[in-house]
Amino acid sequence: MTSPRNTLSCVAGAILALAIIGGCSSTSGNDATGQTGDIQGKALAECLSGQTIPAGSTLNIATTVAPITSIVANIAGGLAKITGIVPEGTNSHTFEPSPSVAATLAATDVVFANGLVLEEPTKELAATNLPKSAALCQLGTAVLPVEDYIYDFSFPVDGGKPNPHLWTDPKLAARYVTLIRDVLVKMDPANAVSYTSNAAAYTAKIDELDAAVVTASATLPADDRKLLTYHDAYAYFANDYGWQILGAIQPSDFAEPTPREVADLIAQVKSSKVRAIFGSEVFPSAVLQQIGRETGVTYVDVLRDDDLLGEPGDAKHSYLGLMQFDYVTMIEALGGDATALSGLDIADVAPDNAKYPQ
Repeated sequence: MTSPRNTLSCVAGAILALAIIGGCSSTSGNDATGQTGDIQGKALAECLSGQTIPAGSTLNIATTVAPITSIVANIAGGLAKITGIVPEGTNSHTFEPSPSVAATLAATDVVFANGLVLEEPTKELAATNLPKSAALCQLGTAVLPVEDYIYDFSFPVDGGKPNPHLWTDPKLAARYVTLIRDVLVKMDPANAVSYTSNAAAYTAKIDELDAAVVTASATLPADDRKLLTYHDAYAYFANDYGWQILGAIQPSDFAEPTPREVADLIAQVKSSKVRAIFGSEVFPSAVLQQIGRETGVTYVDVLRDDDLLGEPGDAKHSYLGLMQFDYVTMIEALGGDATALSGLDIADVAPDNAKYPQ
């Protein structure tokens, strides 16, 4: 993924700085954990480090956030046991796994996490409880070059944590699919044909989602493709699809903005002429309600970035259902035509028998 991000200045530590996200990328090989060297290469090697399970055995998989669980389930297609760790509707940045998760990890062959410093407590628990034969696969860290990390107002470079929300960008989610397929094929070669077939069918659906986002985005003038959201979850999406991130209410420390910051934001929203601002159904924001009320801008409070629609087993309780919902909501609220997105077939390509903690 190439972009002009590297020429932009980094908005370090500032909250609600209404500006396009500028990634302060680093080519020195340092990430938020202080590691050096080929971070992406090391993560990829770790993903593929799990031992092949005996023929006739069932692969035990643990996953973190629900979108990743859904993607893995579509590729595994009912041939593996999949257990989610992070409950839906939970702040994945601050989630602390309960001691019972240690027992799940002790019987796990591979953990699929997002990485990019999103799930550190879970990662630490895995380090002490996973069998030596198992692998911890941090998908985002393994598929994204360090120079493509985005640091911004919610994830400042001096905080050492890049924006981790790769899955809201279909182009990057497709990379997750490829890597998950490769890991499953390596660890469970007896089911390689099914994993490969499911991954191909699922990638085709993500490609259709990608094309539909492009088509629907084009119905909006470039000046109207602006996002002010509660949580800073769409930076990579914006970079790939020609959108502009105005800001996010939730700063890196998850505190509420001060009254002065709210007043400044109200003034900036008025000057930017943004048509809608977006809150979260999972994490309601009184601040965004206030901004919408005082600016006369439509406040839409139903977005979600890692909480799937409905309940497990529902047709739209899936990664594809989540992305379709979010982008239809955004584009229609901003005055565009989301027909290309709403008409997508978002059905799973394989049985989803994963356990989603609620």
